[in-house]
Amino acid sequence: MAALMGDRTFASTGPLAPKPPHFPPKARNVIFLYMDGGPSQVDTFDYKPMLAKYDGQDPHQAMGRLEPTQFNSIGRVMKSPWDFRQYGESGIWVSDLFPHVAKHVDDLCVIKSMVSPFPEHTAANYFLHTGSGLQGRPSMGAWVGYGLGSENQELPGFIVLNGGLIPPGGLDNFNSGFLPAAYQASIFKAGDHPVANIRPMEPSSELQRNKLDLMADLDAHWLEQIGSDDALESAIANYETAFRMQTAVPELMDLSDETEATQRMYGFEEPWQGTKIFARQCLLARRLVERGVRFIEVTCPSGNGDRWDQHGGLVDGHQKNAVSVDQPIAALLGDLKARGLLETTLVVWTGEFGRTPFAQGSDGRDHNQFAFSLWMAGGGVKGGITYGQTDDWGYKTIRDRVEIHDLHATMLHLLGLDHTQTTFRFSSRDMRLTDVHGQVIHEILA
Repeated sequence: MAALMGDRTFASTGPLAPKPPHFPPKARNVIFLYMDGGPSQVDTFDYKPMLAKYDGQDPHQAMGRLEPTQFNSIGRVMKSPWDFRQYGESGIWVSDLFPHVAKHVDDLCVIKSMVSPFPEHTAANYFLHTGSGLQGRPSMGAWVGYGLGSENQELPGFIVLNGGLIPPGGLDNFNSGFLPAAYQASIFKAGDHPVANIRPMEPSSELQRNKLDLMADLDAHWLEQIGSDDALESAIANYETAFRMQTAVPELMDLSDETEATQRMYGFEEPWQGTKIFARQCLLARRLVERGVRFIEVTCPSGNGDRWDQHGGLVDGHQKNAVSVDQPIAALLGDLKARGLLETTLVVWTGEFGRTPFAQGSDGRDHNQFAFSLWMAGGGVKGGITYGQTDDWGYKTIRDRVEIHDLHATMLHLLGLDHTQTTFRFSSRDMRLTDVHGQVIHEILA
């Protein structure tokens, strides 16, 4: 009994103790594949033949009134440099940028009608991650940990697998904000040394344990004097998690138990460095799901030249980014499904906004917050469907508009959390991820 009560799976105290959901969940884990920079919807998942018909023409005459863009360097209407094809029984259109992911379209729900209130990277990143364009709010992964607690004793509940590119806005995209610090993300690098100071400096584990016990006694004595204190309780929990990570993280990162066929499937043997990096990230994401980590975010790999932010050189930039992520993501989807994990793992692929259907200069696309595409798979989402619609140009959403707050509400719903009830009292107000907005997109739920 003493051993069981010392296990967070059974114990009912502490910030990371498991908490019951509001209702039975469809998903237990989230893998958030963040395509930093804003992939172009009209070059990926929103097929628009009209662009080819009017390619090279003045967009003011062809499309009518244009909104101001980030840099206001408006060129001609630009067709997609990539062909689109229909895949699967669903016949969903996918560009040739994603030949591997295209094989899994019958598991995807492609939402084509996303919008963002911000056309600038930093504010848009904050809004996508925290539900606010301002710095300092809790990230969605922190909210999930706050609402559900942790299922794993040895690892944090919110982990960011950093491929080398931290998005604009920095680590505050993954912060706990006003929530207790126990819920903030731990940043794991994709290489062999994923976390700083993971190897203890003490010559023996007994000595280190004695130090932690002394700290725990001092903290407990202080808590007796001041009563409950979220910051101190979070510090105690984080010290204990860090201690257990010294064993768990090396085991997690040791891929020797993965078959050569599995590693090859993900892209470990591909010549392109970005593919190798992202392959490792995606395989680690699957391993983290197997270990019960609630929320895993995967950032873009370095070595591509830039993020999905091609104001010029669209073909080169988007092609390099797609080569990096296409095969590993397809392998992740197939691997999760083969292991029976996709049903309870929500996978989300998105950037922070989209791109314009007309050129910036001659061969780039500017930011477009009026329409972009994302897809979701597994975790209680219908597969093989599209939702929402843009105009003939892929410029603006015209049907079933979906805001970031709606995305967050739906993600929490799939995890068994009512977004209106997942609140934290701060500054005399019940704060939540969706602020006072957000509607669950019931049409895409299985």
